[in-house]
Amino acid sequence: MPVTPVLGRTAAFAALYLVMSYLGRMTMIDKSSLSLVWPAAGVAVLWFLAQRHAGRLRWLDVAVFSAATFSVNVVTGASAMLATSFVLANLTQVGVFLLLFRQLLPEVWRAPGWGRLDRVRDMWMLLLIATLSTACGTAVGPTAVWLLGGQWTWMSAAVWMIRNVVSIVLIGAVGIRLSYLFGARGPRAPSALRQLLRGANAWKILEVVALIGVSAAAYVVAFALNHGLPLAFPLLTVTVWAGLRFGTTLVVLHGLFTGAAVVLFTLNGHGPFATIELPAVRAVVAQVFVGLVAIVGLLIALGRDERDALVQRLATAEKAASRQARLLSTIVNSMNDGLAVVDARGRFFMSNPATRRLLGWADDPSDVFSSGHGVLHPDGSPVSAQEMPHRRALAGETVEGMDMLVRNPDGGESRMLNISAIPLPSAEGDRAIVVLHDVTAERRHRDELASFAGVVSHDLLNPLTTMEGWTDILADTITEDLCAEDTEQIKASITRIKRATARMRNLIQDLLAHTTARDAAIAPVPVSLNDVVEDVVTARSDMPGGHTPRFHLGDLHAVQADPALLRQLMDNLIGNAVKYTAPGSTPEVTVTSCPQDPDLVRVEVADRGIGIPPGQHEVIFENFHRAHAKAGYTGSGLGLAICKRIVERHGGTIGVEDNPGGGSLFHFTLPAAHADPPSPESRRTASSRERENPRPEP
Repeated sequence: MPVTPVLGRTAAFAALYLVMSYLGRMTMIDKSSLSLVWPAAGVAVLWFLAQRHAGRLRWLDVAVFSAATFSVNVVTGASAMLATSFVLANLTQVGVFLLLFRQLLPEVWRAPGWGRLDRVRDMWMLLLIATLSTACGTAVGPTAVWLLGGQWTWMSAAVWMIRNVVSIVLIGAVGIRLSYLFGARGPRAPSALRQLLRGANAWKILEVVALIGVSAAAYVVAFALNHGLPLAFPLLTVTVWAGLRFGTTLVVLHGLFTGAAVVLFTLNGHGPFATIELPAVRAVVAQVFVGLVAIVGLLIALGRDERDALVQRLATAEKAASRQARLLSTIVNSMNDGLAVVDARGRFFMSNPATRRLLGWADDPSDVFSSGHGVLHPDGSPVSAQEMPHRRALAGETVEGMDMLVRNPDGGESRMLNISAIPLPSAEGDRAIVVLHDVTAERRHRDELASFAGVVSHDLLNPLTTMEGWTDILADTITEDLCAEDTEQIKASITRIKRATARMRNLIQDLLAHTTARDAAIAPVPVSLNDVVEDVVTARSDMPGGHTPRFHLGDLHAVQADPALLRQLMDNLIGNAVKYTAPGSTPEVTVTSCPQDPDLVRVEVADRGIGIPPGQHEVIFENFHRAHAKAGYTGSGLGLAICKRIVERHGGTIGVEDNPGGGSLFHFTLPAAHADPPSPESRRTASSRERENPRPEP
């Protein structure tokens, strides 16, 4: 922090503190060295609040503050020892105030200038901090007076306590508000005036003039005129007027000047409090009144400011919400997909124009969901009420991608809609969000592709079959009349033709399988994974040539899957495990399963084959990727892509990792069927096979 501003503030506050300390010492009770009024307490806390970020120069303020306190007390008749005790009391009070202020009002402490005071809570915390810090100073000041020859009384402690609390709250609040309003980074004068008056129009200025005039008249009548009537406390109505109509800073200034007038009148023997015989009691009552006026005015003004701030934030939030609602409405209305909120009776609480267009009902699209009339499954069978997507969503189910055929009531073209629905609980009752996507063209295109694939496969396989047949005939008609060299060349050429046609046949079959796995409709039902794997294992064990594979099967859980696609999945994985084995080695395959959670089954297919090259554990599931293309293993590179597509269409995931001890471990998840566990006979079969061919250790 620059040194010049810090030193300038130190000098200014020191001068102000000397003046206020001297004025306070002029109100001493007889020769007790106890002042009835001490405005310097408020100046002291403002001094150190303003210099709270002074860093190493803070000790200069402490030294100047101590010297000013000591000199004023000595000049006004206090002994050196008593002046020293007053220095300690004031330092204790200021130190405790700053410590509590930083802990209890961190937002005000971190604010620029001398802080900030704009909440009712801040006012109560300021009063609490002033009370606690003054109590600590009171424990030092009056005690020192008593120890140095004076007489300690409860009244002297009360005078010290009340005068300092009122001074800190009133002068501290004025200083903090003025610093925030007119500080170096604060608003310019016109803006400051508007904040001071809560508006700077002509009527507001006239009202300020009226407030000043009424306040002056009221306090003169209550305190300057000797009528003997208790007219002090009704003056709170003027404070209430100021708190309700003007800015908080003007309110605290009003309280400061009226409080100063009350104290001056009382100390000079005027007003209702001057009739009190004991000077100490007189000063206490007067300052209690001043504190009450200041606190009431501040609480009303700050409460009003908080209310206005809340109303403004509410209005801002309402405008932002309105803009957001208009934006969302524009987006929803411009969507090509239908979006609607539906209740249990099928009534639409909200829908966009695309919903009416897709459902084909010009009047009320709710008729489609409430009656179910004209809603069919893709195969043409009617959709029951409980199968409707919004009913399933209201039952707690999340519906994703349900195809429904909706007939146009006017006899137009029917539409195939892909519908998703999720529950939307609300205070008015359970509702569901329904999203409609037109897939008529996509499904028609898919069906055309499937038909085209079938025709192409048939037309391609027929020439291949012819080529294979004629190749076999050609091989059988080779006569021994040819020379041995020519015969071997012809046989080698025929062998190459057969291999090429076999690769072509396998490629066509894999392409068809990939198309089926990707586009064909699936019909999941509870399937015994044991039965499917047993069938695949039996087929693989009966294949001629090579070493007979060794299979280790666990008790496999039932799953919810399409039977044909599930068999294709297991055949591909087990077939790969058997195929990708080092030459001369016996293939070993282990198939196990376990529940992954209540709704999923994890299936593992482990082998002791050649494994997967590093860095290819993810890409092997891509179309036409062959991890061992240069190792002489045949294949189209579509097998694992087919597996991935089948698993994902069932809502599961698939992956691969290295099998401990060598080989690969493929794992995937499928929905659990929640069927009965495997039969005892299947357990015995699997157990006997495991005993015959125990699973090797990793």
